[in-house]
Amino acid sequence: MGDLTPIRVGMAGFGMSGRLFHAPFLHADPRFSLRRVYERTSERAREEYPAAEVVHSFEALLTEDIDLIVITTPNPLHVPMAEAALRRGKHVVVEKPMAASFKEAEALCRLAREQGVLLTVYQNRRLDGGFLTARRLIETGRLGEVVDYECRFDRFVQGYRSKQWKREGGRGVDLLYDIGVHLIDQAVSLFGLPEAVCGDLRRQRPESPGVDRFTVTLCYPERRVLLSAGELSAIEGPHLTVHGRRGSYVKYGRDVQEARLVQGLRPAGNPDWGREDPESYGVLRTVGEDGGFTEERVPTEAGNYGGFYDNLYRAIREGAPLLVRPEEAAAVLRILEAVQQSSREGRRIALAWQD
Repeated sequence: MGDLTPIRVGMAGFGMSGRLFHAPFLHADPRFSLRRVYERTSERAREEYPAAEVVHSFEALLTEDIDLIVITTPNPLHVPMAEAALRRGKHVVVEKPMAASFKEAEALCRLAREQGVLLTVYQNRRLDGGFLTARRLIETGRLGEVVDYECRFDRFVQGYRSKQWKREGGRGVDLLYDIGVHLIDQAVSLFGLPEAVCGDLRRQRPESPGVDRFTVTLCYPERRVLLSAGELSAIEGPHLTVHGRRGSYVKYGRDVQEARLVQGLRPAGNPDWGREDPESYGVLRTVGEDGGFTEERVPTEAGNYGGFYDNLYRAIREGAPLLVRPEEAAAVLRILEAVQQSSREGRRIALAWQD
């Protein structure tokens, strides 16, 4: 039957990421035990998880009674903390971005293989309801061969970021490394690695420390993928648009999980977690053999970020394939670097991939 004892977790950081996107889903899954939380000065984890010990040094997580380290600290700490944990023989989850560069990410992948432990990256937006719905429609052939795929992440942001490290910016800290990493990862998980990219990166708000508007095109032989995000969109466009040879799917509105977590709701004991209201369903329009169109509202798949940890448990205990392989996360960073080059040089950048 395998090892049935819970996986013992040490979490580094308890800001928005740890508090909202990791701890609630670990707590909701009895196969994990949140044993210890590293907070530099505060002890906020005690309020919601009194059974967890709060420590004030990262080293205190790297003890024999911890199996898995979850790193949710600011971006510049991802690589050194992941490296330290891997060298101590711990399985590691790193918040995205995995690193600020492809070279650093590749080194972490190599270290995990050498240590014989699992390394994965929290690309939770593969488990957004709208994206899961688009994936289902594509994979079941409802749209026919896809020729155009577009994902937009529109917001209207005012003033400075609340987090000091995001206000200061720096290497690997801007909208491209935040939302861009998610959108590129989603597209690559659907369509594979692109043959070329084009990028347009801009800074539109004076309060932004770096890129706050991007448009990225991933080029494939038979299709184009357009990914964009910005912070000066007072009216949001469609979040997802997919055009195929048999029809189109358009979805407004993003996944509901983040908003519910911010409101204080939690997945534990909530059977309707991740389900959105019917008025938010996307529209599918397909063409029949007679050339006429049929239009329908498509129920959105229930989003579930807890699926990330369900997969990780099975990978650790049963040897199942990881939902997010670290090599995939590294490839996303290589694409991101090509996007930056494209924007600087004003040209399309070809990518050569080794098998």
